[in-house]
Amino acid sequence: MYNTHIKKGISVVIPNYNGARLLAENLPSVYAALKSSGLNHEIIVSDDASTDNSVEFIRANYPDIVLICNHTNAGFSVNINRGIAAAKLELVLLLNSDIKPGENYFEQQIKYFDHPDTFGVMGKIIDEGSGNVAESCKYPLFSFFKVNHFKNISIDFAAEAYSYYLSGANALVSRDKLNELNGFNEIFSPFYHEDIDLSLRAWENGWKCYYEPKAVCFHAVSATIKSHNSKKNIKTISTRNKLLLHYFHLDDMRLYIWQIITILSLPLKWLAGKAYYLQAYRLYLQRLNAMKVYKLAFKQHAVQRQRYIPYTIIKKQIKTALDQILNAQTK
Repeated sequence: MYNTHIKKGISVVIPNYNGARLLAENLPSVYAALKSSGLNHEIIVSDDASTDNSVEFIRANYPDIVLICNHTNAGFSVNINRGIAAAKLELVLLLNSDIKPGENYFEQQIKYFDHPDTFGVMGKIIDEGSGNVAESCKYPLFSFFKVNHFKNISIDFAAEAYSYYLSGANALVSRDKLNELNGFNEIFSPFYHEDIDLSLRAWENGWKCYYEPKAVCFHAVSATIKSHNSKKNIKTISTRNKLLLHYFHLDDMRLYIWQIITILSLPLKWLAGKAYYLQAYRLYLQRLNAMKVYKLAFKQHAVQRQRYIPYTIIKKQIKTALDQILNAQTK
């Protein structure tokens, strides 16, 4: 059954931190893609206490942009959630400042929202420097425990292909569904793994994520996180968030076994010289109670609406559907 009553206006939400140069380079392409879509639109930039001239640049050159200025740097999920809260139109494009959408970027994506259970769709990301595909359809790999175990695959022909998750760099999503999920989980702040978590929560809530290969955008060279954080800090926070991701999406015996193996591995990590892992585990424990509360509330909400699908089932469904498409491509 199709929903023929959606008003397909687009709110573009761009989280920014010290990205004045990227905004200057990429905003014209965002405007061009929106104009080509023929749809009502707005652009929202949520600035995470930038220390460059990002705010001044937007005010001087793009007075029509809805500008949100945060006084303290809180990280990706907190910052982008403030932008999402300001969105007024039916579809929200979650767009990184280093992404340049092609002129016809929206043309093939809007149709997915005729399905009432569509959460969102992402397009193909091309590395602007090399011309290689940087991100595409996310295919879940077999693993008993690993939630973040996937690969990018090529989908060449017209098919409504699922994606294990939507890249936070260029995800076009339903605003109502995004708000029902309360946006990105801010427990993951300041960065990493929050886009995988958001999409998996959408799947587990009975909705679908898609990949559209004809929706092409380009990734400019950017190193915002790496330029403001040490390698050790990045590795520590990323590992902490990977642990939180697994706690949220694993259940029952898988969760129990994963927790035991993780604890037993700590001495081995220390002997291997991976002191950052022990620090990450300590930080994980500090946020574990908050994640337990978040997980319980999410599951109760989905179960009450008779929409909850366990992670293991949705992973199998995605893999089976993508295998059928890949097999058809090779014939």
